[in-house]
Amino acid sequence: MNNEQTSINKVNIENQNTPEKGPLSFLTGSLTSFLLCISSYFISNKIAIYFSLHKPSNSSEIVQSISSSINTLIIGLSFLLTFSFAFIGLGLFIVFIRSFLIKKN
Repeated sequence: MNNEQTSINKVNIENQNTPEKGPLSFLTGSLTSFLLCISSYFISNKIAIYFSLHKPSNSSEIVQSISSSINTLIIGLSFLLTFSFAFIGLGLFIVFIRSFLIKKN
């Protein structure tokens, strides 16, 4: 019983010491995420252009197939990173707008 009270007290102290996130925090997070999205978009485009200009040229079909698969995987992951940053930025911007519409108790 004493251990439960101690852990509950620790959780309450941690909750009291954590500052509440405000609209400025959401806006900065959203802008940061959008900037990372834009930069990763340009990097992804450069990766796609690089791999399209430097096609795998091996005599073995298996090696060429694996090389092509890895190139496709790298391009796909870079664009997935771009999408993830855009989606996070959009979500944080929606939370920023919502923070003005909801009244606190």
